[in-house]
Amino acid sequence: MPGRNPAGEVLQALDSRAIGGPATTGLTLSGSPSQSSSAGVQSGQILTGSKGVLAEKLPTQRRGHLDTFWAEAVSFRHSVTRQVTRDVCLFTAFALVVCAVDHMAVPDLGVGITPFEALGAALGLLLVLRTNSGYDRWYEGRKLWGGIVNQSRTLAITALAVGPDDPAWRAQMVRWTAAFGHVARRSLRGERELPEVAALIGADEAARVAAARHMPTAVVVRLATLLQDARAAGVDPIALLPAEEARNRLVDHLGGCERILKTPIPAVYSTHIRRFIILFLVTLPFGLLAKIGWLTPLVQMLVAYPILGLDQIGLELQNPFNQDHLGHLPLEDIGNTIEGDLLALLEVSVDRRKRVVDRDEPIL
Repeated sequence: MPGRNPAGEVLQALDSRAIGGPATTGLTLSGSPSQSSSAGVQSGQILTGSKGVLAEKLPTQRRGHLDTFWAEAVSFRHSVTRQVTRDVCLFTAFALVVCAVDHMAVPDLGVGITPFEALGAALGLLLVLRTNSGYDRWYEGRKLWGGIVNQSRTLAITALAVGPDDPAWRAQMVRWTAAFGHVARRSLRGERELPEVAALIGADEAARVAAARHMPTAVVVRLATLLQDARAAGVDPIALLPAEEARNRLVDHLGGCERILKTPIPAVYSTHIRRFIILFLVTLPFGLLAKIGWLTPLVQMLVAYPILGLDQIGLELQNPFNQDHLGHLPLEDIGNTIEGDLLALLEVSVDRRKRVVDRDEPIL
């Protein structure tokens, strides 16, 4: 039937299943102009809403922001407080010793505070650079995993749209594609247990993948074999080019993640910053004595906590894939999203085959 878009119909059907009814976006992948116009009106109503509804939501949003602020402020789950508490206490105790010595044994240990103003500015700049370099690595890892999500979907959609009309081949193609995200996560974390992969492709195949020197490569080789089987079954090689390109990009994205994993921030950089931190915090009590006296330990603690905390945050962000690091990427959720989306595409394709099996049109 001319003018049809099989891949578009799969996406539209998946969208319909996700919202429990016909797609209501203003952008249609197939269908009549009148249907597109009607969908656009529904989409506009959903996105625009009424002023009354928006006004009712605003106070709730403000309350939610306030609750989130205090929840995050007092939370220890995503905080570096535990990691830096010991060092903060050490520097505070040192300031207390300096105060005691100044008061009882050697008076007038204090020096002017002016040098510490310049030192503090320089230290702050170094800490910002360290934190930014860690965040850049974290964000780059997230972008690479976003690419893995997109290329997995592209590979599955192309396979279902132009692949051979073989239920076994289609199921294997989708399941092996979904397995790549799980295998990549386990590989980046140095793990060999693959329970999610066994549920997708079987325990025997999962064991063979786990035994490979580089597990993601074993999955990609299997995908290449399935695409070769499709060409042998008579599928036009040109039609399979998007799938081949998506498969190659999966390897590229994983390689980018491995580059982040195996290239930590140079030790000379972190060593210099930490020596500067120690020098600053050890000498700071002498600059505070003349101004605030016995309040020096308190101020020392208030200064040491953010400085040591920023240093620790830069360290935590270096490896965004390790579960032991705070703020690690939610790779389990990303892998489950890939698996759920791809299996839903396969289910939609199977349902559509059942609906059109007696009709004179191509079967996706």
